[in-house]
Amino acid sequence: MNLERLRQLQPCLWTLPRAPGEERAQVLLYGSAPLLVSMDDKVLEQIANVASLPGLVGAAMTMPDAHWGYGFPIGGVAAFDAEQGGVISAGGVGFDISCGIRCLRSNLNLEDAVEHFPQLGKALFRAIPAGVGEEGEIKLNPEQLDQVMHGGAHWAVQQGYGTPADLDYVEEQGRVAGAIPENVSELAKKRQRGEMGTLGSGNHYLEVQVVDRIFDPGVALALGLHEGQILISIHCGSRGLGHQIGTDYLVLLAKAASRSGIHLPDRELACAPVKSPEGQQYIGAMNAAINCALANRQILTHLTRSVFTEIYPQAELETLFDVSHNTCKAETHQIDGESRLLYVHRKGATRAFGPGHPMLPERYRQVGQPVVIGGSMGTGSYILVGDSENPAFASSSHGAGRAMSRHQALARWKGRALVDELAQQGILIHTRSMRGVAEEAPGAYKDVDLVAEATEEAGLARRVAFLRPKVCVKG
Repeated sequence: MNLERLRQLQPCLWTLPRAPGEERAQVLLYGSAPLLVSMDDKVLEQIANVASLPGLVGAAMTMPDAHWGYGFPIGGVAAFDAEQGGVISAGGVGFDISCGIRCLRSNLNLEDAVEHFPQLGKALFRAIPAGVGEEGEIKLNPEQLDQVMHGGAHWAVQQGYGTPADLDYVEEQGRVAGAIPENVSELAKKRQRGEMGTLGSGNHYLEVQVVDRIFDPGVALALGLHEGQILISIHCGSRGLGHQIGTDYLVLLAKAASRSGIHLPDRELACAPVKSPEGQQYIGAMNAAINCALANRQILTHLTRSVFTEIYPQAELETLFDVSHNTCKAETHQIDGESRLLYVHRKGATRAFGPGHPMLPERYRQVGQPVVIGGSMGTGSYILVGDSENPAFASSSHGAGRAMSRHQALARWKGRALVDELAQQGILIHTRSMRGVAEEAPGAYKDVDLVAEATEEAGLARRVAFLRPKVCVKG
């Protein structure tokens, strides 16, 4: 990205000045100069397009891990007021609706567990279906799938996948209201009936990690974290159902935008007024997909626990937190001293409530919501907590963020060589796709340390712990 086009407001905050005659809201980009330089100029074009949509409140924003995506940039945040003609956008949510990370903390330490990592990796790889279109053992009939879309993680717990205690530490307590399975196409439902309890492909993973470094001992204590502790992160979403909903509604919402007189500078920004029939229809389908994703990660949590107790009989895995990063949520925010209900799009961005927020579980209410910045399989990840002064509608970075396309990564790396190289570093990779490993090469991502530092510097979230990968099942 050419920084000469930007104006720096703070060390980790920039704006894109309007061109003469340009009519749009403000654009804000969070991140340090090195991170912004690593971004494609397409990010600027896309976030400027978002700033032109009706009913936007405040600025259209990008997080420090932003990169260009479909319509909205990934790492994009935008809030709309339905009472002012604000819109809901399928491109602003993304295809993998409610993709997110479930983080589990264990009572195991590295020195207790490391001897059995080869056995653990093989057992997890057998138990966790991963890959394009891969199905699991759970086969749902239409009625059962409707129950999943209504019940989310609650449905999974009722079926014996996990415990009620998990639900206290899942965003929305494991289930969002307003899901309407009738708004989901039969094709989307058909794609999902065999995919519950599966990881998927692409950048999805299940990773066994060790707490390598603590930044804030007091908050770490509140989160139940200590150096040398084994954690597990599960990164996946709503699988085929969410992707098909995104595909179906891009067409419907593009037509609705045209009928509503909304100028779309990019057709991939397909949107409709929140209050329109099409907008309400999409929200019902999106909420169904969110519940599907929450149920999926709950099932994967159960499968992971089963493997761990098989290898380590003394193992106990508790849900640290589960948060999505491809959603639109109706939330109340203070705008110029007034409480307003806004539809906050976070595409590749994580909700990050600060200390004291009433939606946080009691255990975390004094320290803020846990936030996970997932890194690549060769570097590491961060746990942070939301900042009470967060200026971005309580949003934060969600990962390292791609620095190059999958096509570019394929041209530069070979999967087999990467697996061997990472093994030399003590990181065991299990995958069905060496092509997928090459596409997700650690070098294809931004420096996760810089992303976490910039996230903290910008006041989005505060670092608590750094996690180093040890075993990774790649999607």
